Amino acid sequence: MANYPSSFDKEDLLKCARGELFGPGNAQLPAPPMLMMDRITDVSGDGGLHGKGHIVAEFDITPDLWFFDCHFPGNPIMPGCLGLDGLWQLTGFNLGWRGWLGRGYALGVGEVKLTGMVRPDRKMLTYKVDFTKAIQTRRLTMGVADGIVEADGEVIYQVKDMKVALSEN
Repeated sequence: MANYPSSFDKEDLLKCARGELFGPGNAQLPAPPMLMMDRITDVSGDGGLHGKGHIVAEFDITPDLWFFDCHFPGNPIMPGCLGLDGLWQLTGFNLGWRGWLGRGYALGVGEVKLTGMVRPDRKMLTYKVDFTKAIQTRRLTMGVADGIVEADGEVIYQVKDMKVALSEN
C-alpha cells in the first residue's frame, strides 16, 4: 500500500487531475467541470462493507453548476450519468491511492438504479464506494465495487459491480 493520506481536499484533487498526485501515466481524476467531487473524506484498501477497500467523497451542490443550465432548461436536473461517473472516478482514485500503476478506465457496471434527482436546491452529494474485489496481477489491475450516491442524506443512486481497470498502455 502506498503512503498517501486517507482524506483529500479540493487542491489535492486538482493535483490528481493534473497528474501530480500519483505521478505521470497513473490514475488521474478529470479536471473541472467533469470533476464530480470537492473532497474525499475517507479512503482505505481494507475497509468498507467487504473489507476490500472503500472511498467516501462529497460534492457541494450550488444552483450555478454548469449542467443545470442545459439539463433541462426550465427543469434543471443533474444528469444521472454524472453521478455514475463520480463513482467511477472514485473507484479509479482508490486504485491509484493503493500505489497501483496505470491510467484508469471504466469498464462497465452491472446494475444501476436511479431513485431520486439532484435539483439546484440540494446542498450536498455523498458518494460511497465499497470494493468487492481489488485485483492486481501481472496482466490485470482492476477494482470491482458497489456504490451509492446520497443527496442530503437520501440514497438516490445505487450501483452494483462497477468495474475500473488500470492500464500502463
